[in-house]
Amino acid sequence: MKEIRITASDEKQKLIKYLHKYFQGTSDGFLYKMLRKKNIVLNGAKADGKELLKEGDVLSVYFSEETFEKLRGDIALQDPVVSDGSAAFKQIGALPVVFENEHIILVNKPSGLLSQKASASDLSLNEWLIGYLLDQRSLTVEDLRSFHPSVCNRLDRNTSGLVICGKTPVGSRIMSAILKDRSVHKYYHLFVEGHMEKGAHVKGYLKKDHETNKVSVLTAPSEDADVIETSYQPIKYFRSKNATLVEACLITGKTHQIRAHLASEGFPLVGDLKYGSKADSDRRKKEDHIFSQMLHAHHIVFPELPAPLSGLSGQTFIADEPHEFLAFQRG
Repeated sequence: MKEIRITASDEKQKLIKYLHKYFQGTSDGFLYKMLRKKNIVLNGAKADGKELLKEGDVLSVYFSEETFEKLRGDIALQDPVVSDGSAAFKQIGALPVVFENEHIILVNKPSGLLSQKASASDLSLNEWLIGYLLDQRSLTVEDLRSFHPSVCNRLDRNTSGLVICGKTPVGSRIMSAILKDRSVHKYYHLFVEGHMEKGAHVKGYLKKDHETNKVSVLTAPSEDADVIETSYQPIKYFRSKNATLVEACLITGKTHQIRAHLASEGFPLVGDLKYGSKADSDRRKKEDHIFSQMLHAHHIVFPELPAPLSGLSGQTFIADEPHEFLAFQRG
């Protein structure tokens, strides 16, 4: 006999629906037969499958070990979420974890790694997260039946830095809420071409061309254009590179916002061929071995958070700048 305890993420769904997810590939007829014969019982009593589950409910399953493992184990091994997660963790390897608790994890994503899949064959930070949690034994195949941990905010493939990930339903819900209401403050470090002497707080309207995957910054409202708002301050000018290290704060968070907004202000990012000039990009490749935009999600400051994450209220978390940032400053 096996016991299955219902968690908060599984409640408020019908028993038969839960059983379908738990024993994937089984038919209605088989599951209803197991309920009628009391091979599956809910809280020690016969059930008909229509019951709404509650946290703490216990399912007792009177299958042989062989039958249980056949219905569960073979499917788990074939589950693409599990196989992709394991493959991503093995292929990508260890990534810097800035912070982790029961509900969230903050990861320092390297440049070149997707936050989420762009095509079915991709292995992204999302898949890495599943593999990492399975490897750490903080996630089981059984947990994946009802909830998939995932990234809460995305960075461009060639942008490095801090990514917030939800490990539990409550962690994902709270992180998604503060990202949506913009109460979490996200700061980026970046290099721009030229000498920036003073910062600014700028607003505009961003319109995306889906065919070219490029955005334009407009000064007046336009159809299908989103309001954007960015503040930035120079940190240090590097005369030998004719480039300025800048800290930018995203008030809004839209596709390519920092890259397009700074370029529209006359300060394209170092290495950014899409929003800078080809001449600058070619020179940076040749002289500094820079092949993509120098943009790093450096730190976040959490707002007041509800339980169970209230202990993180007001805290700041920093993702160390990548090697190419440090090498550029030294060079």
